Amino acid sequence: MVNLTPKLSPKGWDEMFSRDGVRDAYKQVLQTLESLNLDKLNVKQKQASDIFMNQGITFTVYSDDNQGIERIFPFDIIPRIITKNEWIEVETGITQRLKALNLFLEDIYNEQLIIKDGIIPASLIASCPHYLPEAHGIKVPHNIHVHIAGIDLIRGEKGEFYVLEDNLRCPSGVSYMLENREITKRIFPEMFRANNVSMVANYPMIFHNILVSLSPRSIPNPNVVLLTPGVYNSAYYEHTFLARQMGIPLVEGRDLVVNNHKVYMKTTSGLQQVDVIYRRLDDEYLDPLVFKPDSALGVPGLISAYKMGNVALVNAVGNGVADDKAIYAFVPQMIKYYLNEEPILKNVPTYQMENPEERELVFADMENMVIKETNQSGGYGMVMGNKATEAELEAAKVAILNNPRNFIAQPIIQLSTVPCYIDGELKLRHVDLRPYALCGPNGVKIVPGGLTRVALTEGSLVVNSSQGGGSKDTWIMK
Repeated sequence: MVNLTPKLSPKGWDEMFSRDGVRDAYKQVLQTLESLNLDKLNVKQKQASDIFMNQGITFTVYSDDNQGIERIFPFDIIPRIITKNEWIEVETGITQRLKALNLFLEDIYNEQLIIKDGIIPASLIASCPHYLPEAHGIKVPHNIHVHIAGIDLIRGEKGEFYVLEDNLRCPSGVSYMLENREITKRIFPEMFRANNVSMVANYPMIFHNILVSLSPRSIPNPNVVLLTPGVYNSAYYEHTFLARQMGIPLVEGRDLVVNNHKVYMKTTSGLQQVDVIYRRLDDEYLDPLVFKPDSALGVPGLISAYKMGNVALVNAVGNGVADDKAIYAFVPQMIKYYLNEEPILKNVPTYQMENPEERELVFADMENMVIKETNQSGGYGMVMGNKATEAELEAAKVAILNNPRNFIAQPIIQLSTVPCYIDGELKLRHVDLRPYALCGPNGVKIVPGGLTRVALTEGSLVVNSSQGGGSKDTWIMK
């Protein structure tokens, strides 16, 4: 028997421990952990690492010299638990948010009423590098632009949920959500069976059914493919995993060809028409005839076929305008404008650096702010005011003044903590949560789970895998 609780001292909101002791949802898990000795817990931690290694569950980090380093995604064996009532709030809040974001994308690439009615400045849209005039007027199937979204959530000091980011282009990480569950079931089968945990394994089936439903041809078995940039992409493991799980071909740009505004896949038995492409390729690389002329990853003529309605692209082209961090600040207004509802999930308070008054407020309180570039991801282009040197803060001010549209600022929120098994004891580490929402003709479906990302460095608030973060299995209780 091992006693794990006395070494913990939560300062903010901890998911397992309150001031009154262990939260109800975690009691059985903690009992199981404490019934084992340290040797057995260490064996289970090693078993999890070995599974990741043997199955090649990896991601790639690129250094400044463009050298790719393949790494095992760090996995913590203690599950993160979310109660049924908490999940209902998350689920309804994300559903509401995605409805508004889809309506925004449909509007911004057609009538632009939200600009004409003065809700969002036209200059903010025009200056967004991911707003694509080439996508204007394209009719997308069922008016759905976001088919898969990864909405990043954090919990504040009182346990309240905030939306940190909307990922509406090519959100990654769902394979780790699925693999984390399988590993937990293998290393803690009794603990898993003893808890009433919702299932996530049907995600590939739900997603595949949505992909099939988007086919422009009314045929029994439309051809669906997953388009990958190739083996050197940081998420290539996920591309292979999802293609295998959904039973669809994994293709690169060179495997596809456009003829007479239709897309075909090269096969040993000749060309086969492709109906739906789940693309894990950014917009600018999709078609060298329209975007980057030197892109060898895309398919010449793809956008022409897309405009003609002969192929569906998932997600739709041009979604980046909706997850620009400067546009993020306007999502609550979008919800009110398009749905006439109050937002269920809060935004983190956000300061626009183009606004002189907000900029001065931020400059006066830089130590308590996080500065973010509006179109960076993966934890890059970020300055944590409480960790930065004076020189770094001054450099951030200069960068902001040179290009204010490129930055936002937010107050630093102490993310909630979850105990992690590190060096033979439970230690508190900060976490976020990325649930995955799927949108099809029958509405929004959110698998009851998500990717809990962990900042493994003590005191760090940066959870991204590219910045040394890891992950946990996420249990949604029935």
